[in-house]
Amino acid sequence: MFKKAKNIDTAFQQVRAFSVLVILGCLSLCGFAMYTMNRATASASSRIYILANGKAIEAIGVDRKDNIPVEAKDHIKTFHHYFFSLDPDEKVIQRNIGKALYLADGSAKRLYDNLRENNYYANIISGNISQEVDIDSVQVNLNQYPFYFLCYGRERIIRATSITNRTLITEGYLRNVSRSDNNSHGFLIERFNILENKDLGIEGR
Repeated sequence: MFKKAKNIDTAFQQVRAFSVLVILGCLSLCGFAMYTMNRATASASSRIYILANGKAIEAIGVDRKDNIPVEAKDHIKTFHHYFFSLDPDEKVIQRNIGKALYLADGSAKRLYDNLRENNYYANIISGNISQEVDIDSVQVNLNQYPFYFLCYGRERIIRATSITNRTLITEGYLRNVSRSDNNSHGFLIERFNILENKDLGIEGR
């Protein structure tokens, strides 16, 4: 009788130990499944698909801090393109300047007003002159905020009989602002200043 009770007690302990092992195994499996699912969800949420010409193109989302140098340089190049690329058409000039002024503060507006008062844009229109800008390099100091930048480029002033090449060196600061349709990078150029803008030479056409 005691032997039978002892066997029942041993069997009960074995069943209990087995049950505990099964429960621990299930919990471990559930934990691993949840961890794997969370990693897969995070990876999927960082991927963006863009539809272009009927094709889905995959893009990977990253934190803005990882992309600041690229976005800052592109913002500066975009501003210079719109501000300094001009054609002998008042509507084109107004459209380009309007886009540029969304990317900068009042310092750029003051420069535009000064050029307009000095008949710079009127002379471009009356003389059928086109102006193009090529950006050679942009240096941005990310160790201070607002971010200081230096931009090096060249202007080409195209007339009916000649092309004038000019240096263009500018400086300014970048401040973070909200992104919008008019300012996709979320930067604003402050204290914009032209350091150098002189003739390099004239070539005939």
